[in-house]
Amino acid sequence: MKSFLQRYLPDPQHLRAHKNLRFLGELLHDPRLWHFSRRPTVRGLAAGMFFAFVPFPWQMLLAATAAAWLRFNLPVAVAMVWITNPLTMPPIFYLTYRLGAWLLGSPPQSWTFELSLHWLLQQAGTIGPPLLVGSLVVGMVAGVFTFCAAHLFWRWYIVNKFRRRRRVATCSG
Repeated sequence: MKSFLQRYLPDPQHLRAHKNLRFLGELLHDPRLWHFSRRPTVRGLAAGMFFAFVPFPWQMLLAATAAAWLRFNLPVAVAMVWITNPLTMPPIFYLTYRLGAWLLGSPPQSWTFELSLHWLLQQAGTIGPPLLVGSLVVGMVAGVFTFCAAHLFWRWYIVNKFRRRRRVATCSG
């Protein structure tokens, strides 16, 4: 599992040198940010999932900052943010807007999504509160679900690995 994650996630040196992450300075040199053990990796997955649903630009920057300050696995947190990408953003944010409108008890407005900061700022007063409420609720639920599912999966994987090892040892002994 560790090798699979390390193969597909960003390189630590690349992330340390990234111009938008330079403000984190020495925090990026903490080895705990790059270690693929259960706790930091699972927490990085959950944090990345939460920030994936935050309807602001620079989601990767927010996830990287949270990971650096809270000592989560930084590459995992940054990679999880890509659940919301240019293809998935419109339906996800539309559904989170509808959820937020329902939670706030306001009728949903009709609007068309554009992937631009200008459009987001222009519509902020109208769709901002329901979108923010819906996104935060979905982000929290998705983050907690991801944390629990990843923790249970990791535990299941380790238990099965030890069982297989024990079976092999008893068969060969």
